[in-house]
Amino acid sequence: MTASGVERPIRVVIADDEPLIRAGIRMILTSDPQIEVVAEATNGREAIDLARAHAADVVLLDIQMPVLDGLSALPELRRAAPGTKVIVLTTFGERENVLRALEHGGAGFLLKDTAPAELIRAVRAAAAGDAYLSPAATRHVVEQLASGREAARAEEARQRLTALSEREREVLALLGEGLSNADAGRRLHMSEATVKTYVSRILAKLNCENRVQAALLARDARL
Repeated sequence: MTASGVERPIRVVIADDEPLIRAGIRMILTSDPQIEVVAEATNGREAIDLARAHAADVVLLDIQMPVLDGLSALPELRRAAPGTKVIVLTTFGERENVLRALEHGGAGFLLKDTAPAELIRAVRAAAAGDAYLSPAATRHVVEQLASGREAARAEEARQRLTALSEREREVLALLGEGLSNADAGRRLHMSEATVKTYVSRILAKLNCENRVQAALLARDARL
């Protein structure tokens, strides 16, 4: 929202070393009048500099890039531009990439064969402070929770959740199901604004950077 009360477009930086991929993403995003592609980066170092220079709302960050790859750039980008949300975009669906991206503060994870409408939804969700995981990425996360590390992760998560009130745990459980604030509000008979307040408290108490990290914690604890 600008000073005049007019909602400004979502400012996006595309970071990918393949010109055709960048062009395709730009074409998809600019089909939405509320999204503006403000810059394009060819490596992770440029992505960091451009996100900061253009006060980007969202960066679409490829994993496989020269100079500095996306996963290495992600934590540095979050420090350099803390107000910028990062969606990791890649052709690779390995679950370790998904988990590393989310652990470093990524607001979402999409595969490059994502449908155009889903790409736009993800950018809008990230800009609004929500998180977005593609169905393929969600599958990999769930598989990781079923691995040999599950018991240790579950116990650690349950310990962290002791800081929450019963109502906060109910809200967190719905985050773990992937519900939006509006959907969680309908389920719990709360207003969307009230749910948003609860989510902010939950993130602060659990020391989570975003909803995705909190949702993973909920799943770890088997809420």
